[in-house]
Amino acid sequence: MKIAISTDLYHPMTNGVAVFSRNLAIGLAKRGHDVLVLAPSITGNITIEQDPEHNLKIARLSSIKIPFYPDQINQIPEMKAIFGKKIPRLFYKNGINLCLNPYDEIKYVLDQFRPDLIHNQTAITVGLAALHYAKRYDVPLVSTGHAYPDNFTGQLKLPELIKKPTDAVVRRYLASFLQKSAYATAPTEIAVHDLIPNHRKFKVPVEALSNGIDLSRFSPGKAKPTIYKKYNLPKTPFALYVGRVDPEKSLPVLLEAFSKTLKRLPHAKLVIVGDGTDKQRLENLSRELNITDSVIFTGLIIGNDLPEVYRAATLFAITSTTETQSIVLMEAMASGLPVVAVRAGAIPELVKSNQNGFLCAPGNTTTIARSITKILQQPKLQTAMGKQSLKIIKTHDISHTLTRMEQIYTKVLQK
Repeated sequence: MKIAISTDLYHPMTNGVAVFSRNLAIGLAKRGHDVLVLAPSITGNITIEQDPEHNLKIARLSSIKIPFYPDQINQIPEMKAIFGKKIPRLFYKNGINLCLNPYDEIKYVLDQFRPDLIHNQTAITVGLAALHYAKRYDVPLVSTGHAYPDNFTGQLKLPELIKKPTDAVVRRYLASFLQKSAYATAPTEIAVHDLIPNHRKFKVPVEALSNGIDLSRFSPGKAKPTIYKKYNLPKTPFALYVGRVDPEKSLPVLLEAFSKTLKRLPHAKLVIVGDGTDKQRLENLSRELNITDSVIFTGLIIGNDLPEVYRAATLFAITSTTETQSIVLMEAMASGLPVVAVRAGAIPELVKSNQNGFLCAPGNTTTIARSITKILQQPKLQTAMGKQSLKIIKTHDISHTLTRMEQIYTKVLQK
């Protein structure tokens, strides 16, 4: 099949949509399909890249930098200080790339490629243009819904009276976008239900299909000794968070919970891997809580070092309430880690309380602290819960996702 994958977020960005879009493109290309990715250019200029290693093409579309949000590629620099006081950051030198009007370029590229099918990942400008092309030229369209409304509105820090109706409008828009496809998917059953409460009456088929991860890459084992020194990791048991360090991830909750853990386990450590708009606020909070010696901010870690960091950890902690699935959570489980998480979003489909970890009420720092403490204190519990994580994650291998995607594509094309 000739498959075009349209997305406004793509490698080398590090969010879940970008990671899944790349995994999907590479996996389909390895299975012999002719794959073209449509995504914003990192340089701003349109280019057609050939990825010889993975045998696929990437059309990088003309884009501009939006300085109000970082690109998730470059490290965010320290805030500037005036008279010793740090000034809140309003602009980012390395802003996110956004295509303003990509339709003409998409039409040119797709006219040359002549796809059998388009698989869209986002409901932003590239996704909208791909949808327009699919409708105009009668190309079958499959769409995957990755986002919750809070992924957009959480960055704005709106008052609750404004945020709630805004979230409702965004949710309706995301659902209507999926409805314009021939077939729609979301990573979990919970995500399907949350995005489309009346999905059984939806005009198009909707299916929960895991994003999946490469289980051959993420697996349990001993971490390489060099990884500890490279990232200043503790050699004693520690809790780990990996992911974007942004407001919607609710990391202040994790820091406050960990400060309570330290009252019981004064030598415990928390490692936060990632970068984002909230990093300096978290560093300030760790100083206010007087836990700076116990919290390690490594910055962004990618490539072959990331699986090693998971292997070095004792447990994985995530307090986000906006996950449609969470690829980093699946990576942690595939590495044999027990999990402390909150009962929100789609997390409960992966974390089974008292089996492979503990689920806590969102924002309940006391319960989160108690759960982290319990796992860190009990090696036998770590082992038992880690085994359950491995058992649960087996069904989320990317190979299963790719096989089902191929079946969906075939079904759509037959119609």
